[in-house]
Amino acid sequence: MTLRLGVLGTLVWDRIWTLEDAARGVPFESWGGVSYSLASAAAARPEGWEVVPLVKVGADLADEARRFLEGLPGVSVGASLVTVPEPNNRVELRYTDAAQRGERLTGGVPAWTWEELEPHLGGLDALYVNFISGFELSLADAEALRRSFAGPLYSDLHSLFLGCPGAGARRLRALPDWERWLACFDAVQLNERELGMLGGEGEWAERAERVLDVGPRLAVVTLGAEGATCARRAGLPPDPRAWPATRDASGGTPVRTVTVPLDAPVDGDPTGAGDVWGLAFFCGLLGGLEVEEALRSAHRTASRKLSHRGASGLYEHLSAD
Repeated sequence: MTLRLGVLGTLVWDRIWTLEDAARGVPFESWGGVSYSLASAAAARPEGWEVVPLVKVGADLADEARRFLEGLPGVSVGASLVTVPEPNNRVELRYTDAAQRGERLTGGVPAWTWEELEPHLGGLDALYVNFISGFELSLADAEALRRSFAGPLYSDLHSLFLGCPGAGARRLRALPDWERWLACFDAVQLNERELGMLGGEGEWAERAERVLDVGPRLAVVTLGAEGATCARRAGLPPDPRAWPATRDASGGTPVRTVTVPLDAPVDGDPTGAGDVWGLAFFCGLLGGLEVEEALRSAHRTASRKLSHRGASGLYEHLSAD
């Protein structure tokens, strides 16, 4: 029996200016956004799983997007790749050092409404929501998804923490209604800075427990060159497909944490590394890996990504071993 992993996000055309690109005066251009996630899912998907993109794409890049996605093994491109008349999203990324960057978003791909999304969820066994634009779903529609979807819901929350697009670079902001947003998902991924922007004071363990108190059963915090830390409630089933049955569990169970550092720091292009990491981690869990080994697997996959620029050819690069 084939199992189906849905990946919801936004395809973006990237113009990337690293310090080296800026010195040359020529940006690097490539597919970006959820394309990194889908290439990672194609490479890391467990045996017996196929990947289903739930993606809206602007009419100006629809043909190119379909060709890119149809070139990814194990990715089933069907009716959930939806062409919209608006121009596709484009992002200009300007790095100020090896890791820090500013983002400027243009384009008009609209959010999914619940009425549009619901027909595409049938037959999915798990769903990964990657907030690329930050406007893939409204809060009300994310809550409708939580109420209705019977499989595990994992979300990379990153772009929810970015302010609205406009003429200038998007900037980090505190996430409004963060408790309601996090309650929509069984597992959430964010970075250390984003975790610090959630309400209240306290050390890592206290903040992680507050995250789990509002609804998720697992929270993973990426730490860049330091690796990642995962917090989860005691008794969380190892198979993510069993997570929905624990959604109404009380928050009083102890929190278990594990931190896995990188084997060694790796230099390279960090664009999309978090998107690659998240799908590799979730696919590891869906494939039966324990949390610690799934973290190690995600580290290896994301480290390999650093030696490749852009999403074109990324699947082949990640699966070369």
